[in-house]
Amino acid sequence: MFSKSKINEPGPAADASKTDASKTATPAATSDYKPSASPKTKPPASTLSADLLITGNLKTTGDIQIEGQVEGDIRAHLLTVGEGATVKGEVVADDVVVNGRVVGRVRGLKVRLTSTARVEGDIIHKTIAIESGAHFEGSVQRQDDPLATGAPAKKMPTEAPKT
Repeated sequence: MFSKSKINEPGPAADASKTDASKTATPAATSDYKPSASPKTKPPASTLSADLLITGNLKTTGDIQIEGQVEGDIRAHLLTVGEGATVKGEVVADDVVVNGRVVGRVRGLKVRLTSTARVEGDIIHKTIAIESGAHFEGSVQRQDDPLATGAPAKKMPTEAPKT
């Protein structure tokens, strides 16, 4: 009737009388199994509403949608600054999309300033897109790893001055 190996196999339960001999338990047949939900599903983006003012730093490995005001640094995977939003502080994310206002440095692998963006500060990026109509005051610098913390090391003197 049923064998123990059939009970422990993942996938839909099958009646033994309906099982085709060519579809016996082989690694190829069991590799077609797909779980209904992956064990590490990505949570939805956190949204800070337009009536919210946050004073302090934000840090997440997920996504953030800012619609209100943040006075502090933000670190995220994907950061979206909404049209009516204002961020005063450093922004660090893999992907940064600015629709609103940022006053401070922006660091990201991919940085996008839309036509409604207002950025006052330096941008350090791997790739950048600036749409027509965006306002930007500051410098732009391309780096292979813009997310690396800290500035380049200053040259140290080779010998201490003698007194």
